[in-house]
Amino acid sequence: MDGGAPAVSSDGVLAPDRQAPPPPASVETLIPARLDRLPWGRFHTLVVVALGVTWILDGLEVTLAGSLAGALTSSPVLAFSNADVGFAASAYLLGAVLGALGFGWLTDRLGRKKLFFITLAVYIAATAATAFAWNLWSFMLFRFLTGAGIGGEYTAINSTIQELIPARYRGQTDLVINGSFWVGAALGAAGSLVLLDPAIIDPELGWRLAFFIGAAIGLVILVLRSWLPESPRWLITHGRKAEADRIAAEIEAALEAEGKVLPEPEGGPIRLRPRTHTPIGEAFTALFVIHRRRALVGLVLMAAQAFFYNAIFFTYALVLMDFYGVPAAHIGWYILPFAAGNFLGPLLLGRLFDTVGRRIMISATYLISGLLLIATGALFSAGLLSATTQTLCWSVIFFFASCAASSAYLTVSETFPLEIRALAIAIFYAVGTGIGGVAGPAVFAGLVETGSRQAVFGGYVFGALLMIGAAAVMWRWGIAAERKSLESIARPLAAHDDV
Repeated sequence: MDGGAPAVSSDGVLAPDRQAPPPPASVETLIPARLDRLPWGRFHTLVVVALGVTWILDGLEVTLAGSLAGALTSSPVLAFSNADVGFAASAYLLGAVLGALGFGWLTDRLGRKKLFFITLAVYIAATAATAFAWNLWSFMLFRFLTGAGIGGEYTAINSTIQELIPARYRGQTDLVINGSFWVGAALGAAGSLVLLDPAIIDPELGWRLAFFIGAAIGLVILVLRSWLPESPRWLITHGRKAEADRIAAEIEAALEAEGKVLPEPEGGPIRLRPRTHTPIGEAFTALFVIHRRRALVGLVLMAAQAFFYNAIFFTYALVLMDFYGVPAAHIGWYILPFAAGNFLGPLLLGRLFDTVGRRIMISATYLISGLLLIATGALFSAGLLSATTQTLCWSVIFFFASCAASSAYLTVSETFPLEIRALAIAIFYAVGTGIGGVAGPAVFAGLVETGSRQAVFGGYVFGALLMIGAAAVMWRWGIAAERKSLESIARPLAAHDDV
């Protein structure tokens, strides 16, 4: 089929250029094979730095929200309750869900590069505006918009990373980039130690200044991203073969200038029928009919890790303050080792996802995370942990859980066709986070509010069982996608008569 869509510019559907020529009827290309055979070079490092910052920003935002919980509840202006803190966290996640859906749809239509600029701009404006919040509703609105920017970033960035990184590095790169969330968490924790210290600055001013950290980082990254090209894979599906070939040739030339030896592409070319966009009906048929088993796996992985992570981490500070008496200004010290465990997991285990394989490693990390949380929850319920040992237990749990969560994004971003990759990421992130993430912080905040260790333990057991169930689903139906080209994992919808 030729898509049957009216002529629309491949540069955008919001303001179509009616003079733009339609895509060619058919193109034959070696672009995927050329990109996958490349050795690692400075270009790929730039991709990781300029795009991976998304997770640093998200980690910063989530950690600030958790670390600032005490300042928000003691603020004479805001005077939040613990439940209000949970609702604000849920507002951020709800924004991320809706932002992912809206921006994900646009990413497949307008291109990866346009959207990773737009979404970052939304984030910068919204997080800076949070500093001026005057009540619960204004704070929730700005957190919602901040989440929308981050949710949009997830779809645009994951799509671009998958399509620019060579196949044999894709798994470990994706895990390390997603794990960089915890670099942001460490920055947020360290920043809160200074900005919430009353000996240094008035805490009422300090929590407001904290939200400018992410905005400042975002402005720097806007400049870095100007050096990144559009995804050649996306350009090919939209009939822009000459532009895609030029970008691929520039990447190859830069690597050769570094002294890299480029091997011959493996396999032959693929033949595509380009089109301006994929009809929404065809996209949903591909997602939920043709690839329904993959859809089930993606949904389960995303929902389980979202509940597990968001329920625990968004109430991290509340548990330390209410059950262990840790002062709000000292929460950052307990987040730093936790963040280290979360980052070291993907860094040290990431390579195994490309060697041992996806099914074994994803299933193992989900299972281990669930079992360790049940054991730690039992110790917490019995009152056998201190603030320090509780933090150490959480650090060990999330050494594995960080890999599990990152692998959920890896799975949904590499197992669906190129034309709907961003939309697939958006849908599974949105549904998974909506099921497991939006409700989680509010529910756990309520459990903490009861002051009952047994009630909190019950929440931990529920989250752990979700992870164990996800491990079983991945083991039974997961895809062994390691070291394979994206096109061999999921045939493009526009592909025909492969040669």
